Amino acid sequence: MMSSSTETATEHAAAKEHAPGEEGPPKTLERLAIVVRESAYDRVLTPLAFAYLAAASGAQVDLLFVKWAVRDVMQGEADRLEMSAEHAHEGDYVRRQVERAGLPAQVSELVAAVKHSGKVAIYVCSLAAQIFGATRENLLPEVDEIVGATWFLTDRVLAADTTQYF
Repeated sequence: MMSSSTETATEHAAAKEHAPGEEGPPKTLERLAIVVRESAYDRVLTPLAFAYLAAASGAQVDLLFVKWAVRDVMQGEADRLEMSAEHAHEGDYVRRQVERAGLPAQVSELVAAVKHSGKVAIYVCSLAAQIFGATRENLLPEVDEIVGATWFLTDRVLAADTTQYF
């Protein structure tokens, strides 16, 4: 999946978890919760990459797609995501660079690769699903469940070592 000219995601994950010269054992991440609220090609790349890297290092990752980001994991929508407005003119370049790094350029394929790690659970906010018309039938098959945001906050976020918001 990764080209030989670049460092792989697994190599990134296996790199030292602490700064050079720092004393003590490396820090480990066991659970990561990520809330994704932006729906643009370049805006979903970072949370998916962080999920992939954390999973590759052995962490359990829980992703919740809220607001506009529900479209990031909908069939027919995921692979039609545009770049964010400020980077609209760089879409082809970014997609080529993603492929050059050895990652799938299609969002649906990237979601599948993240899920294939076996360490990532993918959820969609029930309110956002209602607003944007997301159903079990039109979500990517990698989505585990449509859940309430309160459940995600009390069950996944509180259990996580850290939470990221994108």
